[in-house]
Amino acid sequence: FAAILEDGSVITWGDARFGGDSSTVRDQLKGVQQIQATSEAFAAILKDGSVVTWGGPRCRGDSSAVQDQLKGVQQIQAARFGAFAAILADGSVVTWGNADHGGNSSAVGDQLKGVQQIQATTAAFAAILADGSVVSWGNANRGGDSSSVQDQLTGVRQIQSTLNGAAFAAIVEDGSVVTWGSESCGGDSSAVRDQLKGV
Repeated sequence: FAAILEDGSVITWGDARFGGDSSTVRDQLKGVQQIQATSEAFAAILKDGSVVTWGGPRCRGDSSAVQDQLKGVQQIQAARFGAFAAILADGSVVTWGNADHGGNSSAVGDQLKGVQQIQATTAAFAAILADGSVVSWGNANRGGDSSSVQDQLTGVRQIQSTLNGAAFAAIVEDGSVVTWGSESCGGDSSAVRDQLKGV
């Protein structure tokens, strides 16, 4: 666990292998605004927009490869299986961690501009852009590939991921819902499509 105190410092506890020991970065954890976690690592946004990470290396508690890019960070989302995505002040995105689970967004990097919101499944990310379109990346079986519904993803207002972390649902401006990802985990809403109006 990780708790943010009133003075912006952080206390952690639990299995040290899974982020329960933050002693190596304790001096850096000041003015913490937000914390996100994978299954074994944490990322904290500081007041100045920089990021501090710690935890198990297997689930990417090390952000040193992108540390120089993590400036003006507004929001971080974590994919439970070991990847992070950060929205910067200019609307661009920086990712790190397990490449197969969304830690490498280079394939869609040119599209990740004007990002407003990011949601994550266990192994994929979906970003809403300023124009209401959506860009997804990561494990295709867990929502990383939205190509089959891309033409429906216009005017998107909000995205949520399923609790089991394998599918996404998006509310579009006309009140309808678009889903993608694992069919058995909620990615296929075709059976109730006619009922999903005015959401």
